[in-house]
Amino acid sequence: MAQHNELGKKGEQMAVDFLLKNGYAVMERNFRFDKAEVDIIAIKDQILAIIEVKTRSTSDFGNPQDFVKPKQIQRLVKAVDAYVTENALDVEVRFDIIAIVKEKNAFNIEHIEDAFFHF
Repeated sequence: MAQHNELGKKGEQMAVDFLLKNGYAVMERNFRFDKAEVDIIAIKDQILAIIEVKTRSTSDFGNPQDFVKPKQIQRLVKAVDAYVTENALDVEVRFDIIAIVKEKNAFNIEHIEDAFFHF
């Protein structure tokens, strides 16, 4: 497996661990719909958190959260709409980003709630 894929998988697991530690229940990982993949779908306090995980080995080229593009957001919204409908959920939906950057021998994790809004 390519090194960037391994880093991405490690980042997603770190994000899941972070969410569980902070009282979230993880409902889905890598939910696919059409051309979209939702990294993590979690719930806490009747809020469905749709979480995009961005992991980088360095922040030299920008913050991880800056790499979520409008087309990806459109796809995520479409996928989440299908997920909520398919599961007949009556919840508030929030789009978050968990940004993870490797710094020397440690990782810096930042959870950005309401990182973007659906349009």
